[in-house]
Amino acid sequence: MMVDSGYHLFETAAGFAAIGWNAKGISSFRLPAGTAREVERSLLRRLSGAKPVSPPSPVRAVVDDVRRYFAGERVDFAGVPVDLGPQEPFFDRVYGVVRQLGWGETATYGAVARVLEAGPEFAREVGRAMAANPLPLIIPCHRVTAANGRIGGFSAPGGSLSKARMLAIEGVEVRDGVVTRDLPQLGLGF
Repeated sequence: MMVDSGYHLFETAAGFAAIGWNAKGISSFRLPAGTAREVERSLLRRLSGAKPVSPPSPVRAVVDDVRRYFAGERVDFAGVPVDLGPQEPFFDRVYGVVRQLGWGETATYGAVARVLEAGPEFAREVGRAMAANPLPLIIPCHRVTAANGRIGGFSAPGGSLSKARMLAIEGVEVRDGVVTRDLPQLGLGF
C-alpha cells in the first residue's frame, strides 16, 4: 500500500484524530478526542518511535473518509489495507468478521463468535478483541454489542457515549444505552 511510515494528526467534526501507517497499511488509528496531544499520546503508545510526517495519498484518502464519516456521510472502510501486527489468532479472525459489518449493521459478541463457529463462551473473547482493537472505525467495533443490545463500554475517548454517537451517525438508535431494534442486524447470515 504505502512506502512511507509515520503518523498524522488531524481534526474532524468530533475532535482530533490520529492515524499511523507503514508499508503494509494502516497500523494504528485513534478516534477523535478533545485535543491533538491526547490522541497523539494514545497513538504513540502503540507506535513508539513513529514520526509525524505528511501522509501519502492512500492515507490522505483514509483521513478524508474519516472526516466525512464524522460529518455524517456514509463511508465504508472495509477495503482499507491494514497491518495489525502480531495478534492472537482468534482476534485476527474476529477482526475479519467485524470488518464485514456495514454501515448501520450491528451484531452481538455472541453472534460474532457463532460466525467463527466458536461456542458461546467465546463471546467474552470477542469482547476482549474489541477492547484491544488497534483500528476502531476501520475495524468497526462500535457496531458490536452485548446480547441484550446494551452498547456496553468503549475504550475510546468518551467511552460508551462515543459509541452511541457513532451508532447514531449510522442511523442506529440507542436509548438508555441499548440499541432499540432487534439484534443481530447483519447481512452476514448471523
